[in-house]
Amino acid sequence: MSTFINPTELELKEETVVCINRVSKATTGGRSMRFNSVVVVGDGNGHVGIGFGKANEVASAVNKARENAKKRIFRTPLINGTIPHRIDIKYGAVRLMLKPASPGTGIIAGGPVRAVLEQVGISNILSKNTGSTNAINVVKAVEQGLRDLRDPLKVSRQRGVTLKELFV
Repeated sequence: MSTFINPTELELKEETVVCINRVSKATTGGRSMRFNSVVVVGDGNGHVGIGFGKANEVASAVNKARENAKKRIFRTPLINGTIPHRIDIKYGAVRLMLKPASPGTGIIAGGPVRAVLEQVGISNILSKNTGSTNAINVVKAVEQGLRDLRDPLKVSRQRGVTLKELFV
């Protein structure tokens, strides 16, 4: 199970704004506009945080999302720039498959998935989204999938085998 990590311990690379949505509410005086945004921060070395922010201006929404993301950083296991095993994720109406790839493949993924995987530090992966393409839900699905990944070292200890035997 992954736990949250103190952001001051990490050297965060940068943040990526995944999406900005304009939301309007009809009132008696007209429409009031607000904005929400999703931001991903990471160190490119297996640590990533995903944040959501809402405000009356775009810049404020992005700042709130960035601060939220820094508070929600978690670690994901990586092996040679890819994930340790294939994972199929179902989050709401999103159906997402993440599959490890050999070196030189690159990140084969759509916009929201690519943004998260680049911040994690994954350089070779295959992905396919067959469900909803709502950016917020897709990012949450990727987060759930990365949290569900199992560390090969822990699995080999639990099974009582070596790492070489685990991958054969």
